[in-house]
Amino acid sequence: MDSPFSMITKRDLLLALKDPQCKLVHGEAENLGFRTCEWTLYEQVAVAAMDCQSIDVAKDCIKVLQRKFPGSKRVGRLEAMLLEARGLWSEAENAYSSLLEENPFDQVVHKRRVAMAKAQGNTSAAVVWLNKYLDLFMSDHEAWRELAEIYVSLQMYKQAVFCYEELILSQPKVPLHHLAYADVLYTLGGLENLQTAKKYYASTIDLTGGKSTRALFGICLCTSAIGQLTKGRNKEDKDSSELQSLSVMALEKDYKQRAPSKLSGLSLTLRSLKI
Repeated sequence: MDSPFSMITKRDLLLALKDPQCKLVHGEAENLGFRTCEWTLYEQVAVAAMDCQSIDVAKDCIKVLQRKFPGSKRVGRLEAMLLEARGLWSEAENAYSSLLEENPFDQVVHKRRVAMAKAQGNTSAAVVWLNKYLDLFMSDHEAWRELAEIYVSLQMYKQAVFCYEELILSQPKVPLHHLAYADVLYTLGGLENLQTAKKYYASTIDLTGGKSTRALFGICLCTSAIGQLTKGRNKEDKDSSELQSLSVMALEKDYKQRAPSKLSGLSLTLRSLKI
């Protein structure tokens, strides 16, 4: 079946240009009388065509932009992306490197290098590029999260912990960060990590209003693991018995409402954890 973009014609583009919402762009393009939606449309179609591997459509769109905006860095990014879409990895890397030499703070190009490394299955290179990107743009939360997930996939849990700590510092009210951080600490194991994981599972429950089933299970798993390590000698763990009981009650209530047929399985699981 043909790609949906294989049917795009000049007539389709011209019809879109008649949109009354189009406005003149600022700067040089405005002086030339170009309309924003016209060239944005060419750019968007080029990117979409590359996503769909409709290389010929992408080439045609980029050629139009090259003629209108010779020497444009924005068009240069599209040219590099076209090389990437064609699988010409070394040529694309050279093009991105050239663009970064001219503008080391081009976020799009930095992100394309990460995406290209991941597309080739070169996870280690993706880690290197992401770290270089974060050296420049430390407030990019999505980049920190992506780096953390890559570290987890590589079982580099201590590095993932650092990433999630950065996320929690910058976005302390996002429960997903607390939950992911607790998961990694639980995976690392050890009494100190388990106790900290339990605290962050609890903060996840607090931030979600008690609606995080995963965090409730996390409390139970941490309680069981801490109990096995301390064998009842940990006074702090005894003080948290109320939290454990509330977690179990919340899980049982949730299962009764949403999956009553699995309630017996839940009870068996909790008993196996000696809770």
